[in-house]
Amino acid sequence: MEPENQTRVSEFILLGLSEDIEVQSLLFGLFLSMYLVTFTGNMLIVLAIILDSHLHTPMYFFLSNLSFTDICFISTTVPKMLQNFQTENKIIAYESCIIQMFFFMLLGQLDSALLTVMAYDRFVAICHPLHYMVIMNPQLCGLLLLASWLLSVLDSLLQCLMILRLSFCTELEIPHFFCEINQVLQLACSDTFLNDLVIYFVSGLLGFIPLTGILFSYSKIISSILRISTAEGKYKAFSTCGSHLSVVTLFYGTGLGVYLSSTASQNSRTNAIASVIYTVVIPMLNPFIYSLRNKDMKQAFKKLRNILCIKGCLPHV
Repeated sequence: MEPENQTRVSEFILLGLSEDIEVQSLLFGLFLSMYLVTFTGNMLIVLAIILDSHLHTPMYFFLSNLSFTDICFISTTVPKMLQNFQTENKIIAYESCIIQMFFFMLLGQLDSALLTVMAYDRFVAICHPLHYMVIMNPQLCGLLLLASWLLSVLDSLLQCLMILRLSFCTELEIPHFFCEINQVLQLACSDTFLNDLVIYFVSGLLGFIPLTGILFSYSKIISSILRISTAEGKYKAFSTCGSHLSVVTLFYGTGLGVYLSSTASQNSRTNAIASVIYTVVIPMLNPFIYSLRNKDMKQAFKKLRNILCIKGCLPHV
């Protein structure tokens, strides 16, 4: 590119999911509802686990962190999209775009890391039940959570620092509803080979290792379950990891689906619509998956409801 076609970027334009005003009004109501359901559902899980001492176990410790991460994850993209729908102002400042990318990648990677840690937790619980509380002690749980955060922060920080070295052309329209890193890279005038190399290497590494860990854990879990003699015992063992397995399948299945659709289709708007599944739909479904068939969570929700009712019914002094 010629130097005159390069500029010091101060803002980008997010084109969103649709330019039709009537469609945008429908999308505003839809995404607002989904955001409120996601925020409320995940917050209830966090509060229920905190307030119920029976749920102060490694499994629910990681589940509460996953729910908190999902709240933050959806909050990095949806509020800005709702604001754009209402104000019809699609501009996002360069600094805000970088910050949004940083937290989106951080929280997405943290989701993956937590799902991997939860798979290990289920592996220990089912394959080594007598030593479960010894192995999954508070110190190890804290270290696993800290390692998940550090790994996610370093990955996201590296990706954003690589973006900061780029210069951009005068065409600054992003055909997406948030600052997705691949879409931002396509607007760069400078060479992005190093960025692409880092993205593919780091994403491949941080995608392959967690998925391998999850598959290894579940291969051992299935092997242990098959050795249980009674059908009731098999069902009880599988029920403890069924919710996690459903979430893992949704998370990696939709992520792979979006990646394949983006490589097969050159339509950026179609890719943006597909990405709604893993950015909005999955965080919304997680509370339902973890609570609908979980007796412990149902009991915790009842206790939480009673606590809220008592506090709400107390006379004001």
